[in-house]
Order: sequence, then structure tokens, then C-alpha cells
Amino acid sequence: MPHLPDVVLWSIPAFVLLTVLEMVSYRLHPDEDAAGYETKDAATSVGMGLGSLVFDALWKIPIVAIYSAVYALTPLRIPVLWWTLPLMLLAQDFFYYWSHRGHHVIRILWACHVVHHSSRKFNLTTALRQPWTSLTVWPFYLPMIALGVHPAALAFCSSANLVYQFWVHTERVDKLPRPFEFVLNTPSHHRVHHASQGGYLDRNFGGILIVWDRMFGSFVAETERPVFGLTKNIDTFNPLRVATHEYAAIARDVRAAGSWRERAGRVFRGPGWQPARGGDDATPRVPDSNAEASAA
Repeated sequence: MPHLPDVVLWSIPAFVLLTVLEMVSYRLHPDEDAAGYETKDAATSVGMGLGSLVFDALWKIPIVAIYSAVYALTPLRIPVLWWTLPLMLLAQDFFYYWSHRGHHVIRILWACHVVHHSSRKFNLTTALRQPWTSLTVWPFYLPMIALGVHPAALAFCSSANLVYQFWVHTERVDKLPRPFEFVLNTPSHHRVHHASQGGYLDRNFGGILIVWDRMFGSFVAETERPVFGLTKNIDTFNPLRVATHEYAAIARDVRAAGSWRERAGRVFRGPGWQPARGGDDATPRVPDSNAEASAA
């Protein structure tokens, strides 16, 4: 097993320091147009982050078992070397893009990811607003394990990706020089991702790199100021309700469905999907994945 550092653990002091600096910057140089901080909202985000550590530890048990079984079955082996590790990071970022995109366009997956979009603020504590049901993520990375990447190496790459994304959750950093904006996920790109305007919805899914969005047609540059949150916001700071509100909405819609086709659509179609009036054919009522985030 490769011995790799726990990058999340080592990054905690930097998370705390940067968050404090951002809070102080709003006190010293307030911006009336920025979403800024709200005590209850920030506390909810931190609570969601702490809760995710507990639940992720539980989900790791079956996930590690599956990954280990696949790794044992594949004859391929990719050693952790100075030149293979960057390639693993690149591959993980590629599969992260598709996982992230999938969690926006399939409602049962969106029920997990909607937690991260549920804040109407956009600051460094928003990065900590993580879901408690991340068991839906692991299938997207199976190709890496099948190709011989050790599960511990994948965990390291995933942690590095997560740590990178912390700093992009801020309004205090304007656009960076064009070469950085072209290649990397930046605060400007990620503000678009968290916005609720129609032209910004379901865009900029990249983790470390924004080139995947440019390649696969999901990139939009920041022009107008984003309005953060969901198209139908939830009015609660209760962490349990934040974590489960979309699952509850799915359950209500499935119970009220008039056919098995509609029930399947309510679960596996996009979050904004509605059955066509007067028949079973399905049509999307709206083109965005935030539209049916329920008000719990």
C-alpha cells in the first residue's frame, strides 16, 4: 500500500486561517453587492462539514471493500511514482468532472449534491457544506481501480481535489490572469457554478481543471453578478433537513405519481423533469437541475 499524506488533515489549519482572513476582510472592506457571511448560514455549513466526516467514515467501509475487490481482480498495476502521480491526479479530475455533472442531471444523485448548493451565501464556509450521502460517488471512479490504481492512491487524489476546491468558494478574489482562467477552476468559474440564474445553471463542473468544461460544452464565463442558492431555496438551517430535503421531495413525488414510468422519471430523470400533460411521454418542464429543489 502506498504511503501518502492525509492532505485534508494537513490543510485544516489553512482552512481555518483563510476563513478568518475572509471574515475580517468583509469587516474591514464590506461589499454591499457580495453575499458575504451570515452567522446561522456559516454555522450550518460547518455543521454539514463535520457531519460529512462522520458519514463518510461509514460509507468508506463498503466502498473500500468494493474497490479492494476490483483491485485484487485486475491484473494491472500502476505504481505510485513521481511521474505517475500527476497522471493519476489528471485522471481523477476527469472522472470527478463526470461524477459532478452526473450529480446535477440525475435527480437521485442531485439529492445528494444539492446540499452543497443550498446556501444563498458564497464564502469559504460554503466549501464545507458537504453532503451526508456521498455513497453515490464511488461508481464513477471504478475505471481507475480497474486500470490498476491503488484505492489509497485514488483516495489521495480525491482529497487533493477536494482541498484545491476550498479556495474557489469566495467572492473576494476577482478574475485571475487569462492563462489561469483558461486552464484552472477559479473563484470566477465556480461562482458561475453556484449561481441560480438560468444562463449559469449546470455549468462549470470542473474540480481542479476547467478544461473539461471547455472540451465537453459545459463552460460559461462569469459576466453578470451571480445570485447564489437554488432556483427554489430551502428556508431552514437545520442540518438534518438540509441533508435530506430533496430525498423527501422525491418520496412525495413518487407517491403522487400516476404510473411506474412517471415514478422512474421522478427518480432517474433530471431534477426539473415533469411528465407531459395528457400522456406518459416525458418532457422537461425546465432545463435546469436546480428547479425542483424543494422548500423543506
